[in-house]
Amino acid sequence: IRNCEFFSLQLGESTDVSDTAKMCVFICMVFSDITAKEELLTVLFMKEQTRGEDIFQTFKNFIEKTELPMYKLVSITTDGAPAMVGRDDAFPDFLNYHCIIHQQALCAKMLNMKEIMDVATKIACSIRARSLQRRLFLATTLELLLHTDVRWLSRGKFLKRFRELCPEIKEFFRVSGCAEYKQLNDGQWLLDLAFFTDLTNLLNDLNLELQGKDKLVTNMISSVNAFKRKMQHFSTKLLRHDLANFQNLASELETQGKPCDQLDSAHYTEQITDCLSEFDKRFQDFSLLEPKDVEVDSLASNIASLFHMNSSGVEHEILTLQTDIELKSRAHGQFWNLFTEEKYPNIRKCAISLTAFFGSTYLCESAFSYMKIIKSKYRSTMTDEHLEVCLRLAI
Repeated sequence: IRNCEFFSLQLGESTDVSDTAKMCVFICMVFSDITAKEELLTVLFMKEQTRGEDIFQTFKNFIEKTELPMYKLVSITTDGAPAMVGRDDAFPDFLNYHCIIHQQALCAKMLNMKEIMDVATKIACSIRARSLQRRLFLATTLELLLHTDVRWLSRGKFLKRFRELCPEIKEFFRVSGCAEYKQLNDGQWLLDLAFFTDLTNLLNDLNLELQGKDKLVTNMISSVNAFKRKMQHFSTKLLRHDLANFQNLASELETQGKPCDQLDSAHYTEQITDCLSEFDKRFQDFSLLEPKDVEVDSLASNIASLFHMNSSGVEHEILTLQTDIELKSRAHGQFWNLFTEEKYPNIRKCAISLTAFFGSTYLCESAFSYMKIIKSKYRSTMTDEHLEVCLRLAI
């Protein structure tokens, strides 16, 4: 940490099996050669309340104890929970933003698919509720329909599996004499199911793309922007009744013997539009990080505001960069390392700072998953110190 140029922090709070609150703190350090290193900084234990002020004071005590050089801090990423969001005069100016993966999942939850999920979940639970019914269903399908919890990835997989097993489910209800669900024979409901299956699969692909270690915030925002552009394009194609990107919807139309031009495309493009509007609203905090075709003075003003620099100095460097033939001819590999401290001090500082930014709280969430395995109900008396060192080894 002493050797790095800047660092950013990623914070997440959860409880273990003994109801002890834990806050994981990860650090991303960026060095003068613009290489980055991610590490578990510490695990802080909170025995009493977990209000915002309690979390802050616990972290502040850690800073004072370790003499963490806070003047190098450029950003803090949290899960957006009220207790994890806030500012204090004891900290320097830094960017504080909500985990990109969490925001993407919240955008997905804005879809108006409650009727689809409620019926599908009720059917799945009715089969799994009784041992006899579950055995009979297994005997007819050889596979069990797995239900899901609230997590978005599981919801998407659940819809896909449910739709695949729809014929077997209908046959099972017919043979077993159980009360049938009219929605399974409702053409419009089945079309809606097929559409939301396609849409949740697309959202799942984005969610998986955003996960993982060593993800730069710029790459994650690029992925989100690419998804938005794709969805706008898919929506336009859907209005033309081109279902190349909605295979489940096309398959359901074929099963029902309906031509594509009879599909009420506007009904579905409205859902896509609402979802994209939510994306625009939730990701507006990152608009300054997105490249745009703007005037040099406006771009310089944005950069200077974001990184607390002199606007005229940034403007001068941008103009110099635009005409730097030598730099353009060598622009490959470690591009930002070509920016010398003497010639481009401000732009180089921007590059180093951006490299430090955490785009999500993925590392914290992964750590909590390991924690639940390490400190299980069979090892509930494990000490905090023992848990921390085991967690450090695990990750």
